[in-house]
Amino acid sequence: MSLIEKAAKRLAELQRAGVTLPGDESTLVSAEKSPRAAAERVPLPEAVVRKRGASDMRPRPADPATRAAVDTTAPIAVPADEPGHALRRIELDLARLEQQGFLHPEKPWSSLAQEIRAIKRPIIRNATGRSGLKVANGNLVMVTSAMPKEGKTYVAINLAISIATEVDHKVLLVDSDFANPALSRVLRIPSSPGLLDLLIRDDLQINDALLQTNIEGLTVLPSGQPDRRATEFIASERMGRLLHEITQRYPDRIVIFDAPPLLPTSEAPVLAAQMGQVIMTVAADATTEYSVKQALALIERCEVVLMLLNKAATSSVAAYYGYYGDDDPQ
Repeated sequence: MSLIEKAAKRLAELQRAGVTLPGDESTLVSAEKSPRAAAERVPLPEAVVRKRGASDMRPRPADPATRAAVDTTAPIAVPADEPGHALRRIELDLARLEQQGFLHPEKPWSSLAQEIRAIKRPIIRNATGRSGLKVANGNLVMVTSAMPKEGKTYVAINLAISIATEVDHKVLLVDSDFANPALSRVLRIPSSPGLLDLLIRDDLQINDALLQTNIEGLTVLPSGQPDRRATEFIASERMGRLLHEITQRYPDRIVIFDAPPLLPTSEAPVLAAQMGQVIMTVAADATTEYSVKQALALIERCEVVLMLLNKAATSSVAAYYGYYGDDDPQ
């Protein structure tokens, strides 16, 4: 007796005994005779699952064959904090940035690199608690200014590149200037989900918006799509949870926010209240003393406020920090 005849005989015996079988054995038998016809009648695994779910919602042990079919066809969801959730990658034009006056990560002995190295040291010490101060959220650093065109974006980018060269630290550079995302323009970041999208949309995880760069240790979070309720979202509990997630998930990462200027916007003071450190950029021979005092009054409750003189004609690291960025990066 052939295998097909044995299978048919066994099927008839089981059916006469009133046994209900998972699947249609008659189809499996006929497949030996006509594979094409059988393939047209065999339901896909998804159809089997839907049919069973609709007929009986009660939990029952899964048939091994069915379970294997479902496991091989269902998509695998990878949590955002798992290594398998790869970040999108962008290539920064380092030569172009260097021509515009920015730091090149492979030229650590330039005069600009030396100056920024002196600036980043107290910031890193505050972030890691090695300064003697216990700074809450010390690894959250906001770079701002009193007015536009004072070089805050220039400072934020150079500071991020310099910290990225550290052995023990990584950097997340965040464009939080929603009205004027100069950081995204300077780095030529294509339109993509960003910070504001993470605060508005429920279908995004943080790794869906992060962009890995060709500078090792430097990741960028764009500003995202603008929204008229930006200030409200920055002040929301959701923003607080996002910041907490960033600090807890990446304890070795220093997060630098390129924020809006303090006086013309309402977002910057709200964001400053959630930061551990604030760097206020002041343009030499341009920013008035009155503007500086008003801006400082808006962030007087911040625990650590560092002032940085930018666009100075001369520089002495021991006396103050001078930068030479042009007026485009704000």
